[in-house]
Amino acid sequence: MRNYPTIQDIREARERLKPHVRHTPLLRADKIEKSVGCQLYLKPETLQITGAFKIRGALNKALSLSREEIANGIIATSSGNHAQGLAYAARMLGVKAILVLPVTTPKIKIENTKALGAEVILFDGDTAARWKRVYEIAEGNKYAPIHAFEDPIVMAGQGTIGCEILEDLDDVDAVIVPVGGGGLISGIATAIKETKPTVRVIGAEPALTPKYFQSRINKERTSLPLKNTIADGLRISVPGQNPYPIIEKYVDEIVLVDDEHIIAGMRALAKDAKLIAEPAASIGVGALLAGSIDVKPDEKVCAVLSGGNWDLRDLAEIYSIAG
Repeated sequence: MRNYPTIQDIREARERLKPHVRHTPLLRADKIEKSVGCQLYLKPETLQITGAFKIRGALNKALSLSREEIANGIIATSSGNHAQGLAYAARMLGVKAILVLPVTTPKIKIENTKALGAEVILFDGDTAARWKRVYEIAEGNKYAPIHAFEDPIVMAGQGTIGCEILEDLDDVDAVIVPVGGGGLISGIATAIKETKPTVRVIGAEPALTPKYFQSRINKERTSLPLKNTIADGLRISVPGQNPYPIIEKYVDEIVLVDDEHIIAGMRALAKDAKLIAEPAASIGVGALLAGSIDVKPDEKVCAVLSGGNWDLRDLAEIYSIAG
């Protein structure tokens, strides 16, 4: 089996997903443009059915499996958004979902996952340890594991975002994508570069977890100590094995963004675009506000807002609109 998605995989995913997910709008962020120095468009996956892009990949994979393969249930680990996407897919298909979540997962993501009918197992360990536990549980119960970013069919589902951006803004100059495990940017970069290679694809990564940035410097996958960042959805210590070569092939640039600029991105989105976005989703706007990406006033730049699942009380504290 191939370990990367093709443009045909992404086109097939788009047809498969059309009846089930939202074609999220592309919104002009006029009020933020003066601060970032370009024409800014937002792709708000915050408005997706489960509040994040992850439903695209999770559902695309679940729908590609036979009823026999998913009969006993589907299982994965996630920082929260993949869990919700998978729980939604399982409920739609009438099968069991088991999600192994880190103990640090925001409470709202745990509650949302349970509300969709999934069984949640909290686990204290890094991504590799959690996946080891997932495969142990899957083998013992004949569950179908669905990896959040290593699976090419999951990547293809995420790549449908790239197709929608090109459809809605065919003269886009650059697309900025949050980088966690790498599945989102792998899918989007494949869709864009295989359709319109002149468009710049830029990855935005937290400065506290610069695994892809450092791996590019070292010219090999590099594991780094896991540090806390406000962008919990992007907190991974080592690049994905399958996304890494895709990112090296298609992604033009990877920039690092400090937590303070991620927070500035969240505030700008709330104040000037009236969009509630979690830290991971705000990183692209944060990178622009920090001046980390070279842009020109006449360039059309799209920032992908990957998700909006954060507790409003936590957001209020960040936005400084409550105590």
